[in-house]
Amino acid sequence: MSFLYKSIELMKQFTFATYTVLKEEIQNEEYEGLLIKSNEGVLRSRLAKKTPKKKGYFVAFWEKDAHNKNQAFHVDDEPQHYLIFVDDEGKKGMFVFPIARLEKQGILRNDVQKGKMAIRVYPSWESELNPTATKTQKWQNEYFYDLN
Repeated sequence: MSFLYKSIELMKQFTFATYTVLKEEIQNEEYEGLLIKSNEGVLRSRLAKKTPKKKGYFVAFWEKDAHNKNQAFHVDDEPQHYLIFVDDEGKKGMFVFPIARLEKQGILRNDVQKGKMAIRVYPSWESELNPTATKTQKWQNEYFYDLN
């Protein structure tokens, strides 16, 4: 690894006692994009970022296609889960999204949907959200672990 990842430190605090970084995903370096092997299998990891004008935390995950164009990850190419870490002024949490749920939500690309290259996540501590964000938070929090 080229530098110390905050997401790796959060991972160590939780349940992943053993892991190996298989690949640093340079295209998502700003979000600490990693492909990791752990006792849970192969995982894709990101660190979400707080944005100043909108509630929730933003995270990107995409790859380049054969023509060097950005695209969402394909469901068939995915590891078993996505880990999205949040670390915000003492509030720490982790989402563990199974790929089937990300596909159901239209986030991963498949033969009929183009997927999304970024999403916003809403930990349980986020409040006073608009109706769309509240709906998103409801399904996301099934997969959220508060690390405080």
